[in-house]
Amino acid sequence: MRRLLLAAAFAAALVTAGCGSGLSVDTYPTEPGTAVNCKGLFADVPLTVGGQDSRRVKDKNASAWGDPPIILRCGVERPEDLGPAARCDIVADIGWFTESTSDGYLFTTIGRDYYVSVEVPHEYEPEADALADLADSIARHDPVRTPCV
Repeated sequence: MRRLLLAAAFAAALVTAGCGSGLSVDTYPTEPGTAVNCKGLFADVPLTVGGQDSRRVKDKNASAWGDPPIILRCGVERPEDLGPAARCDIVADIGWFTESTSDGYLFTTIGRDYYVSVEVPHEYEPEADALADLADSIARHDPVRTPCV
């Protein structure tokens, strides 16, 4: 009988853990005044990005797709290396500052009201596909101030 109770308790713990699970995304510093706009952006992102289905994010501080995850963060700080001479890559009318990372690329919007970053692992080449999928949502929620040319 005790074994049966232990097995039932273990099964219930697994089910409960599954219901509360989600991808943990590190917290990050956000710029003041971006919370409302970011909430709107997170609510308006597509269900599929780069051919990957959306994933639940535990703390609702980002949006994510696939495994390994493509991660969108909103209201991030200006990248340290972003300066007047920085290259601007344009994908679907959105300007991006591109940084190489150990496992892919980190793209950050340029010339908009606030910064949005998208982390794309190497597994999802060409990485620009993910940016193109997110372009409409970003354009609706983060207006362009200065287009990069």
